[in-house]
Amino acid sequence: MMALKSSEKNFNGEASHIEVVIEPQAIGITPAPPKFPEGGRDGWLTLAGATLVQFATFGYTNAFGVYQDYYVREYLTNHTPASIGWIGGAQIFFIFSIGLLTGRLFDRGYFRHLMIAGLLLQILSYFSLSFSKPGQYYQVFVSQGLGGGLSVGLFYLPSLAVVSHHFQQRRPLAMGIVASGSALGAVLHPIMLNKLFHNSIGFHNGIRISAGMNTVLLIIANFCMKTRLPPKKNDSNTKESPIAFLQFLKEPAYLLQAIAGCLFVCGLFFPVFYIQLDAAVHGVDPNIAFYAIPILNAASIPGRLLPGLIVSKYGVFNVMIFFTSVMGILLLSMITVKDVVGVVVFAILYGFFSGGGIAMMPPLLASSAKDFNEIGTRIGLVFLFGGFAGLTATPIAGALLTSQFHWWRPMVYAGSTMLGGALFFALSRHVLAKQKGTHII
Repeated sequence: MMALKSSEKNFNGEASHIEVVIEPQAIGITPAPPKFPEGGRDGWLTLAGATLVQFATFGYTNAFGVYQDYYVREYLTNHTPASIGWIGGAQIFFIFSIGLLTGRLFDRGYFRHLMIAGLLLQILSYFSLSFSKPGQYYQVFVSQGLGGGLSVGLFYLPSLAVVSHHFQQRRPLAMGIVASGSALGAVLHPIMLNKLFHNSIGFHNGIRISAGMNTVLLIIANFCMKTRLPPKKNDSNTKESPIAFLQFLKEPAYLLQAIAGCLFVCGLFFPVFYIQLDAAVHGVDPNIAFYAIPILNAASIPGRLLPGLIVSKYGVFNVMIFFTSVMGILLLSMITVKDVVGVVVFAILYGFFSGGGIAMMPPLLASSAKDFNEIGTRIGLVFLFGGFAGLTATPIAGALLTSQFHWWRPMVYAGSTMLGGALFFALSRHVLAKQKGTHII
């Protein structure tokens, strides 16, 4: 912004001043892009707080397998496993599907409002669940499936996007660290919940203890996190359409990213939901089968960190294409997993590469933004589509599996969709490479 002052005499002979303000855009000057501190006290505190958020929210959601087992065998015995599974499916759907709303609100400066609303809803949802009655499906679905899913959705995308305010060159590494919080939660929460539910503490008090711990962590996280960049402001001369964000889909590179993201989600969760059942059906030791999911999630922690260390050299798209391609091959090779060694090796490999793929998704989508105020909306729009993909992918896999356990069918489906995602990521990379004139993107 430039200001020009001029002086003249008014009717009383006194000097008066006129200040003319000129916006840089009006004279063809592009404002300098914001500089990023790449850390600093506020940056590292924000990263630590966002990691705690991921641990206490999405990491806790990934422990739903413990709830599923308890509901089927003890708490909701009057309902089928399939109907109980919709509680977890609803959580995943709401977490991703409201990303567009939370992304737009984040871009407009409502980060703190989203954090407080998510915290209050999280407290209400899980403490309500702790007062539910055995056999009352609607009480569990409303409190955990609906309330729990929405509360995590309010936290999920903003806690990832706020890191982008403090990091640019180190953004993939920073987001990988934050994403590792959910992986660590997915390892520790299932162990903790099993210990709480299956001893003298019991189900209801166990929920209160775990919910209380998560509440404390989220309060600490709120004090740690801080935004840095100014919120997006609408031009007073133009009125933004409520669906203006759909203009992003007219960009070929971004449209290809959205398609790739949906295919990625279609294959992503198959092992998480089915590896334990697959191992049990094939006669694997129950102790190993029970720990297959924690092993997978533990392996995803280094998988979420390593790509951030190499992406500056090879490019986020190149790393994402490689990791996604390997995931597709692993999903197809899951057909051969029938013993303890196979389960453990598959869980470690898939956990590592899926962790990397998850960590790379937000910075990959952020890289296509023309303005830093678009980051939340661009990520949120793809997450919206991914929410619907995630909601339908599990029923499709179950229908392909059937009660006769034709394992090769859903494995081919999951592997094919993942490889399709790698193909569309590669096409998007090709378009961007031509636009930017570089292959390191």
